Amino acid sequence: MSNLSSPHFAHDIAVVGAGIIGVACALQLARQGHRVVVIDQQEPGRGASFGNAGHLATEQVFPIADLSILKRLPAMLMDPMGPLRLDWKYMPRALPWFMRLLLNLRPAPFQRTVAGIRALNESSLDAWQRLLSGIARPDLLKEDGSLLVFERPDSQPAIEAVLARMRQQQVPVDFWQANAVREAAPQLSEGIKGGLFFPRTGHFLDPFRVVGELVNAAKASGVQFLKQRVDGGQLTEHGVSLITDQGRVSSRRVLIACGAHSAKLTAALTGKKVPLDTERGYHLMLPLELERLPFAVTSLERKFIMTPMAEGLRLAGTVEFAGLDQPPSMERAWQLHRLSKGLFRRELNAEAATPWMGFRPSLPDSLPIIDRVCDGKVLLAFGHQHLGLTQAAVTAELIAQLALPGSVAASTGLPATEPYRLDRF
Repeated sequence: MSNLSSPHFAHDIAVVGAGIIGVACALQLARQGHRVVVIDQQEPGRGASFGNAGHLATEQVFPIADLSILKRLPAMLMDPMGPLRLDWKYMPRALPWFMRLLLNLRPAPFQRTVAGIRALNESSLDAWQRLLSGIARPDLLKEDGSLLVFERPDSQPAIEAVLARMRQQQVPVDFWQANAVREAAPQLSEGIKGGLFFPRTGHFLDPFRVVGELVNAAKASGVQFLKQRVDGGQLTEHGVSLITDQGRVSSRRVLIACGAHSAKLTAALTGKKVPLDTERGYHLMLPLELERLPFAVTSLERKFIMTPMAEGLRLAGTVEFAGLDQPPSMERAWQLHRLSKGLFRRELNAEAATPWMGFRPSLPDSLPIIDRVCDGKVLLAFGHQHLGLTQAAVTAELIAQLALPGSVAASTGLPATEPYRLDRF
């Protein structure tokens, strides 16, 4: 019998992707008794997981786009520094994806999207607490909440509308007057008029360190890590054969969790072409700003977030649609520092600051794919957009559940995976 069809595999599950989702899934699967190998062409955590905003964004139950995107389209095309940008050179390729996005903004599908995001987000904080406690590192997550502030008096109706929408979705939220904001975050400008505080959120002191600690725990549980580029694959009689730049890796099953790079392998193994695009996200890390904020703060008007971390203050939040191949426009990262001017009593120090860009996997209905297909040989966990860090731990628990025989598990209180199935496309 050939090696490709042999039932004797060194690995039960090959995880393609060593970002926060792939590594978290690998750890859960290994602790469930599976022999797991993780394959990625980069070191673990060096993709989008390295540079995310670090915000456990359980409050973000709405997609980044709504019908107002039609009015904003000219600005998206013409303003290279806008918070949501579409590169005009990429528009011909992006147009089919954006058409599907618009269709999903109709009332019924939009409500399905919100329900799907909310179900994952409501379980995310508890899942992260379980995951970090399981590796004895709960200190990596600060559960201090987060704050959305506004500066202009004419923004009062907008902030009240956000408050109403959040309460309608049962998102825990409190309205803070200006004096409450100043008491909690005294270095913010006196021009802040107030804000919304979200108590069931938090932030990670070092997102890259989180991946590293999960890798250490995974290795201790027997997970192997291979630094190889996966170029393709095929289903075999008894499992899956992956084609890498260093040969073949065979396993009983595969988990595709390589973020924005997941579409090609998914198509090769399942025959399904998924409408996966990428949100190019930027950040600017300010290493000399260590004590400015007690928790993550987002600006309503300026549309970016500032997260305090162990190595400084991270400014993030800009989104660009320009595909996987175009070089980064780091001026967008430096724009974040300009946006911060006026938000603090004393301007932020950008000396020794470092810019970064990464790819967030984006599907037109703003929901990830979390599924088990091809008679259980293929597991899928990608498409989390800007919520990959937030939803990583609960996604890992769902994948571990799907990997059980018959994908039937005892009641766990986890969200149902129906909204995240591959066959919705």
